[in-house]
Amino acid sequence: MAVTLSGTVNPVPRGYKILVANRGEIAVRIIRACRNMGIRSVAIYSKEDEKSLHVQLADQRICIGEGPAKNSYLNMDRIISAALNMEADAIHPGFGFLSENSTFVRKCQENHIVFIGPEADVIDKMGNKSQARKTMMEAGIPVVPGTKEPVYDGEEARKLAADIGYPVMIKASSGGGGKGMRVARSDGEFEEQFNLAQRESANAFGDDTMYLERFVENPRHVEIQIMADSHGNIVSLGDRDCSVQRNHQKLIEESPSPAISEETRQEMNRCAVLAARTVGYTNAGTIEFIVDSKGGFYFMEMNTRIQVEHGVTEMVTGTDLIIEQIRVAMGEPLSFAQEDIRPRGHAIECRINAEIPEMNFMPSPGVIEHMHLPAGNGVRVDTGLYTGYRIPPEYDSMIAKVIVHGPDREAAIRKMMSALDEMLIMGVKTNLDFQYQIMRHPLFREGRADTGFIEKMMKVKGKG
Repeated sequence: MAVTLSGTVNPVPRGYKILVANRGEIAVRIIRACRNMGIRSVAIYSKEDEKSLHVQLADQRICIGEGPAKNSYLNMDRIISAALNMEADAIHPGFGFLSENSTFVRKCQENHIVFIGPEADVIDKMGNKSQARKTMMEAGIPVVPGTKEPVYDGEEARKLAADIGYPVMIKASSGGGGKGMRVARSDGEFEEQFNLAQRESANAFGDDTMYLERFVENPRHVEIQIMADSHGNIVSLGDRDCSVQRNHQKLIEESPSPAISEETRQEMNRCAVLAARTVGYTNAGTIEFIVDSKGGFYFMEMNTRIQVEHGVTEMVTGTDLIIEQIRVAMGEPLSFAQEDIRPRGHAIECRINAEIPEMNFMPSPGVIEHMHLPAGNGVRVDTGLYTGYRIPPEYDSMIAKVIVHGPDREAAIRKMMSALDEMLIMGVKTNLDFQYQIMRHPLFREGRADTGFIEKMMKVKGKG
């Protein structure tokens, strides 16, 4: 049985089963949500992940390959076959891997499997960054000045860059995770940077479609979490600040953002709901904005999936976004209305990675010899770790997320410092100490850390 925010009990069809097409902490998170709803779960795994926690927690499990993700977690046909063999009713993709792949969504539909996420056409519309920009511009949502149509030719792009004005950000239309992105600060370096970005995009995404936009120096990265159902209900669950990043990869997220005014916050929430309604969005999604030094905000992209950092929103709103995703995919209306969402206090998330910060964040796979996780009121750790677990080198280095909640931002920072200080992971190197140093840094404590913060911090540390 599933219990909604309002307390209403909704029955789950007897024998309903969800295949979790992911690994690590997000797979564990989804399986636990299934358990709470009385839903059976199926874990897929590569041979390297045979002893992973998500495999042990699921009701059923099936191996789909070995080695790199392309042979397992990215292999659509094997995953569909696994779902059919295990008689799964639905697939939850988590984040990364196939979570924003419209071809996979269509394969699910062709095989009468529910995909827990938006429709394929919506993923296509918002996954193509240049198309998404055009759509938002037509809806009246502010975007960074740049090209409205996709760009393929370097010479044409150079002329457009001159019209936009330098510095210019060159971006892959199908990009994500910082791939296919370059900054050209002058006409003299534009051609080289464009060619590099385009080649990287073609190699990473099989698409050489590019677009240009004016480069906003060291902005804040603020995003809005939305949830929408198939009954026309769209709710904004507030904002998250994700400005602390390294190479466009987020390290720390918090809610609410310390960088925006209440007036700006309300307008961003309005724009996020408008964006979702414009494209006919359903399920969980995130509208990402950049905020300049004067407080102006601009649409950047939409992530058509659950985010890594969804936990901070859950902490301040008291919701369970994974359960809500599943309910919406089953055709139910949202269990809450906009007036029910009243964020309370402040939440912060630190991503814990198996890596060595002082060696350019080199990955550090290996066996967990001993571990201790922090706990207490307002402390949550999402992880797939356990003592004796071997972190494989084939996949992403994120091994845990520490999330804390306090009555205000200062209290949340103190609680996070305490949690990081208590957390112990032996056998591999991690960024625990690095995250602790960020919590102590004056710029972060004052709420003034922008997207260039880590680079500045590392430079200062290097000089010392």
